Amino acid sequence: MLTFGKLALDSPRGCATLLLSGPHKGQEVDRNCGKAPGTPPSHAKSDLWSKGWKFKHARGPWASHRCKN
Repeated sequence: MLTFGKLALDSPRGCATLLLSGPHKGQEVDRNCGKAPGTPPSHAKSDLWSKGWKFKHARGPWASHRCKN
């Protein structure tokens, strides 16, 4: 393992170097993937357009919002 400072001293032009990065599974985009939100073994987030009081209706049951007889 080299730090960027040691890498700059070893090869200033970056010839024959390979930079690696770790996994990107914790990103916000990956939290929306998987089974549909609301199904039992699912941990996916609802994919909302915006975060406001009128956009959060995509979450939760709609049965209580419908007309009741």
